[in-house]
Amino acid sequence: MATKVYIVYYSTYGHVARLAEEIKKGADSVEGIEATLWQVPETMPAEVLAQLGAPPKNNNVPIIKPDQLADADAFIFGFPTRFGMMPAQFRTFIDLTVALWGAQELAGKPAGFFFSTGSQGGGQESTALTAITFLAHHGMIFVPIGKPLSVKQPPPDVVRGGSPYGAGTISGDGSRQPSEYELKVAFYQGQYISDITKKLKKGGMDGS
Repeated sequence: MATKVYIVYYSTYGHVARLAEEIKKGADSVEGIEATLWQVPETMPAEVLAQLGAPPKNNNVPIIKPDQLADADAFIFGFPTRFGMMPAQFRTFIDLTVALWGAQELAGKPAGFFFSTGSQGGGQESTALTAITFLAHHGMIFVPIGKPLSVKQPPPDVVRGGSPYGAGTISGDGSRQPSEYELKVAFYQGQYISDITKKLKKGGMDGS
């Protein structure tokens, strides 16, 4: 039976969606992994999104319902940062997982995060730290990526997103797209969390 990894994201301008695609490639590279892309529902009115210049959503990526999370073995959640935290759209989706929380149906399942911010000081790490509370209450296992040794790091003066907490990208004014380095880290994250999930599923939570 395949190990299911759900990559669940919210993307306004497409930067998070691009990272999600690369994370899926990384997950798909692991034998026995069945990776699926999902979007959370949009809560912002269409006219407001139009005023913000947001492009249309990718209709090829289905909208997930909270109860569908129970079908997965692991998760990689992605979202842009809003004032150093996850956006309201993703927070609303989390609030709807209360039934899963009551039954602790997600307990013991690995999960990671990935992000997009407007600048290097835009809150990628604070977003991860505040999002971890979601995992804690559900009893999920946070899987940071540490330092991806397989990805050559650019010089320190080069703009780059991501951190030990998860893959990331810097969007700037919106015109900047994920760099080659940022995409490689995203691929690594999908591969890394998938490997860990397989090990946990094979050995059991007690390692037996």
